[in-house]
Amino acid sequence: MSAALLLGLAALHTAAPILAATHLQVANQSVEQMVELPSGEVRPLYLTKDSPLTPVAAFLLDRLPVTNAEFADFVQQTPAWQAGQAPALFVEPQYLSHWPNTEPNAIQAKQPVTHVSWYAANAYCQAQGKRLPSVSEWEYVAQASELSANGSKEAGYTQRILAWYAKPATAELANVGESPANYWQVQDLHGLVWEWAQDFNTALVTGESRGDSSLDQGLFCGSAASGSADPSDYAAFMRYGFRSSLKAAYTLRNLGFRCAQDVAPTERQGDTL
Repeated sequence: MSAALLLGLAALHTAAPILAATHLQVANQSVEQMVELPSGEVRPLYLTKDSPLTPVAAFLLDRLPVTNAEFADFVQQTPAWQAGQAPALFVEPQYLSHWPNTEPNAIQAKQPVTHVSWYAANAYCQAQGKRLPSVSEWEYVAQASELSANGSKEAGYTQRILAWYAKPATAELANVGESPANYWQVQDLHGLVWEWAQDFNTALVTGESRGDSSLDQGLFCGSAASGSADPSDYAAFMRYGFRSSLKAAYTLRNLGFRCAQDVAPTERQGDTL
């Protein structure tokens, strides 16, 4: 097992739900639906069960991944991010290569946009007055099942996620919004595409790093797995292994994104968690 696969975050049970479907008018653009998440905590999978939790402040998250149609609108208004125009340093040659000509066809319109780099995804979110979610935020939301804020211990929860991981990457993508909403009313976090995170490479390690005596050697290989908060959470290991394999310019056919946004300070005052 590679070192990258031995790093991960396991989301932990956090707080009682305060759920609100929030409609925002962002920078005079179209109204988009987001979900407001209360503050909570997560624990990095590679740390022990007694290690400090990582706090997650209240934030807003897109209910659905960004679609091809939405990203097409963005590149139409931002020519610098059109296929063939985006800087080669920021995108691989496969950038938006799944679109016939310069825009998605009717079948692709409601599918999640893929073949987009971290730079392009970040630019899209910034154009909406938003940002990419952090890994901790994403894991915090994604731990929810349809019934509870932490479904990781429910029978069949992990197996359903792993069943999707086992599907061939060549499978046709479904439209967004077809999977059941989780406890927070967020959809498609599992079972559709992998998603970029703002700090996707924070767990990146290299072979050379093992020779650094200042590093915690317990983070690597068998020590990391046996000492993790939940060695059985293979799905979390897979996510962190995948993220650690990425470079920001990568444009993969099964990698999309959604956007997040900070909650205004005045709104946080009403957070009871």
